[in-house]
Amino acid sequence: MALVIVVISTILFAFASVTLWWTMHAWRTPETLAATRFAAPDGTHRLSFSLLLPARHEQRVLEHTVLRLMRSTHTRFEIIIVVGHDDPETAAVAHRLAEIHRHRVRVVVDTNPVKNKPRALNTALPYCRGLVIGVFDAEDQVHPDLLEYVDHAFRATGADVVQGGVQLINFHSSWYSLHNCLEYFFWFRSRLHLHADKGFIPLGGNTVFVRAAALRAVGSWDGNCLAEDCDLGVRLSSRGAKVVVAYDSTLVTREETPASLAALVRQRTRWNQGFLQVLGKGDWRRLPSFWQRMLARYTLTAPFVQAFSGVVVPLGIVIAVFFDVGIGAALVSFLPIAPMTATLMFQIVGLRDFGRQYQLRIRPIDYLRLVLGAFPYMLVLAVAAVRAVWRVLRGRDDWELTAHVGAHLPDAHLPGAAPVIREGSVA
Repeated sequence: MALVIVVISTILFAFASVTLWWTMHAWRTPETLAATRFAAPDGTHRLSFSLLLPARHEQRVLEHTVLRLMRSTHTRFEIIIVVGHDDPETAAVAHRLAEIHRHRVRVVVDTNPVKNKPRALNTALPYCRGLVIGVFDAEDQVHPDLLEYVDHAFRATGADVVQGGVQLINFHSSWYSLHNCLEYFFWFRSRLHLHADKGFIPLGGNTVFVRAAALRAVGSWDGNCLAEDCDLGVRLSSRGAKVVVAYDSTLVTREETPASLAALVRQRTRWNQGFLQVLGKGDWRRLPSFWQRMLARYTLTAPFVQAFSGVVVPLGIVIAVFFDVGIGAALVSFLPIAPMTATLMFQIVGLRDFGRQYQLRIRPIDYLRLVLGAFPYMLVLAVAAVRAVWRVLRGRDDWELTAHVGAHLPDAHLPGAAPVIREGSVA
């Protein structure tokens, strides 16, 4: 028993320490932090964009997203909305928008008998005329200047992929929303930059832009993968694609947290199961260096180690306190607490920075919610990880859709105001 405690505690200590160090990547030096932002655009619109917007049962939020995209200051883009043949409510909104904005908006109908996001994207790909394919979700609040910055980033860096920032905003909606928002903040603000620097990156699901030629060269999206964004990033990384990540709080795409705890568990279950699929597919084995392959293994298994630690660490401490395992083993069982405590302190500082960057009022009660909710949130992630494994063992790979209600949209940004429309060609 003592040996088991020592081994597990040491492994979890190492895992938590490495995760914390990588999460702090963007804040190591002022130069590192400055390098994570978009460079200022030069006003030249040389690239053309096909913006894919898969929408399933998104009639409540789709119009707002399309109108926001129509306000883009870039002049060469098209919007392709993908709707299912069995979703008349969303299709009605999409076709109405396409009728009003014929020069910009088109609708593609997904007739696949099995519906999911990657199959919807693959259905739309043959209709894309742009040099760059961009992906957004149906509830996204997109900044009008984003495409100008992305256009310049491609040309200035020679990138094959540009990953922009995504940020959950409605931290006040529930006790878990605060933790969910901070996860996104650290992931897109810092962690993805490390992955891009190391040459292995699990891409985000939206605000991601890929050169059409590079996307088609790798066979587009895997229609059977539950984490199609991660899978695409792995396949592009394994072929040496250059990925640039940029985060600027004024340009990020704003989204909402899942509307219920059950919805959060289903979402994380899908992501975790998708990570297992990507791990099993083995494309990461083609990464050129040993350390890139180790980073891939670490990243694709991290959700399960994190979930395991959320259960095992408290259990190990209870065993060490109430059972006779020896002084040495008892002391070692407390090792993972140190990096976990440091992570919590870092999150407290991060919450303050998050509020400052987004002009959000962070109250003392929010810091208290962060501290008191840390362990329950770990348990929620553990449940999602266990559920993912259970679904794999049961052979279930259906797509569990996350519903959106627009909780991240302030009243001032709801549909109704006339969008700024600029005529122009996508070609």
